[in-house]
Amino acid sequence: MTDRADHSGPARPIPALRGAFTFLTRVPIPGGVPADWHAFRRSPWTFPVVGSGLGAVAGLALLAPSAWSAAAGYLLALYLLGGVTHADGLADLGDAIAAHDPERRRAALDDAALGVGGALALGVTLVTTTLGVLALATGFTGGQSLAGTTAYRVVLAAEVGAKAGMALLACVGRPAHEGLGSAVVGDVGPWSLLPVAVLSVPVVLAPPAGALPALVAAVLAGPAVALLVYRRVSPWLGGVSGDVLGATNELGRAVALHVGVVVWAFG
Repeated sequence: MTDRADHSGPARPIPALRGAFTFLTRVPIPGGVPADWHAFRRSPWTFPVVGSGLGAVAGLALLAPSAWSAAAGYLLALYLLGGVTHADGLADLGDAIAAHDPERRRAALDDAALGVGGALALGVTLVTTTLGVLALATGFTGGQSLAGTTAYRVVLAAEVGAKAGMALLACVGRPAHEGLGSAVVGDVGPWSLLPVAVLSVPVVLAPPAGALPALVAAVLAGPAVALLVYRRVSPWLGGVSGDVLGATNELGRAVALHVGVVVWAFG
């Protein structure tokens, strides 16, 4: 599945999207053949497309009658549709960062047991994500009213930004080792970020115009987090692994939600 030699050249859009939804979500997609996987690997533009779909559905939770119900519905939709693979990557990376030497860090990535570092990383990120959605669902940030449509679009922008961060690592990183996650890294170069950027733009352009700064900030937060994560772990991991991609997604989403709220309130 990680063979790179026989699958070069442009990928067809439909197989690439099937592969992307199969890899990034739990949504049952007909197909799932190896050709879809290889098409996805060569198509980082599919990341923000999947993010748009997940964000659009999860954001509907903001229609709930209470902020707490909205937050619960958002998390349920997010992990029922997106699965827990990325959260597992965050937990593994948290355990690795908590270790004190490179060998123990690499061993932590392969250890199925959850350690203190992983539990803390998961817990803090989940709480941060929940608080971000609660801020959006309450409709008031910094004394300013946050319209329901704007709150929905911040959720959407945060998911697109998180997936764009994953795409960024796929385009500029190098694989840490052979594996399912790292197999999406290294087949494309920085120029493949152009369609990623183009497909991330529509989420920030719809009215109301006053929400533009918050939405742009939320989309850019994901790639910014991706670069910070990569800079932190690449010296001892040697590149991008599946755990790094998963952690980038979870951390990027959590940060993006709060960045969107803060920029809306004080921008």
